Amino acid sequence: MMEGFKGCYTALVTPMNKHRQIYIDGLRELVDFQIAQGVSGILATGTTAESPALPWKEHNRVIEGIFDQADGRCTIIAGTGSNSTSEAMDATAHAYSHGIRNFLLVDPYYNGPSSLEIRTEYVGPIAKRFPDAQIIPYVIPGRTGTKLLPQDLAMLHFEYGNVNAVKEATGDLENMKLTRKYCGPDFIILSGDDGMTYRMIKDPGVLASGVVSVASNVAPGPVQEMVDALLNKEYVKAEALAKALEPLFGMVTVKTQEDTRYGTRLVKARNPLPFKTLMNILCMPSGPCRQPLGKMTSEGLNEVVSRVRTVYKTNPEILEPIENFFDVKLEERLYNEYILTGLHY
Repeated sequence: MMEGFKGCYTALVTPMNKHRQIYIDGLRELVDFQIAQGVSGILATGTTAESPALPWKEHNRVIEGIFDQADGRCTIIAGTGSNSTSEAMDATAHAYSHGIRNFLLVDPYYNGPSSLEIRTEYVGPIAKRFPDAQIIPYVIPGRTGTKLLPQDLAMLHFEYGNVNAVKEATGDLENMKLTRKYCGPDFIILSGDDGMTYRMIKDPGVLASGVVSVASNVAPGPVQEMVDALLNKEYVKAEALAKALEPLFGMVTVKTQEDTRYGTRLVKARNPLPFKTLMNILCMPSGPCRQPLGKMTSEGLNEVVSRVRTVYKTNPEILEPIENFFDVKLEERLYNEYILTGLHY
């Protein structure tokens, strides 16, 4: 099992080729980049990896590919959650048989079980079957339409010794404080929201230990460094890093107002679309998203480009490792319009 869950765990994208098939060589390259930058671990097949669009055969293939490429160099968490307990159980068993011992279980989406049902019919049975594996509930009601409550999380924690962490993406500090109150000082809270990580770790009522990060796909070292500084109470350093990373943190969802013949409409480009788009711009293994995710709008793409140029101009050291590892010239990638061809509707 993980010891401490401290640091940055990158929710790794799943790179695709132009036919939207998994690009395994690119996946391996991304794993090596993350490890070279010192991340604490990698999450395979989370939301950022487009898990809802991966059939289970591909799902398992991505998990195995990441685990094998890491080869013990960092902690690997497998996202094996589902809106079907039997599917989640089978996926967890498959990854377990491959040697993985850390599992992320997203709240069952769409079919809307109560918190009681999530505890008794989903997380509990999986935790019971795999007592020597770390089971990490993932609470993100904005995606799932349901929510494991702090009370039920605490009951899971005290009934099963292997449920001693949560990925918290409610955006609600009061909810997090209840988790800390009910689950105790040794329970591990991981941020599931890059932009809230600073507050979650620093807040004495929450005391998070780290982050499962999206932005760390392109800036793994600086995100890890920010978390380490926070945990060491080096707040001046941590605040400076958080400020430098903010343009990337604010890119997990890009919202634009778009004109149509019927008036304006709100368009939300949600994770992983903005970061896969950025990774294409930076010439990192990425490729297109799986349908129904598609492309950015022109305005959305402009927002992504504006944000990454800000980082490049004000804190170039954040993106410099990409230039060195992937042998690309960022000046050319960020300021030549032809690079953007085909990346928007």
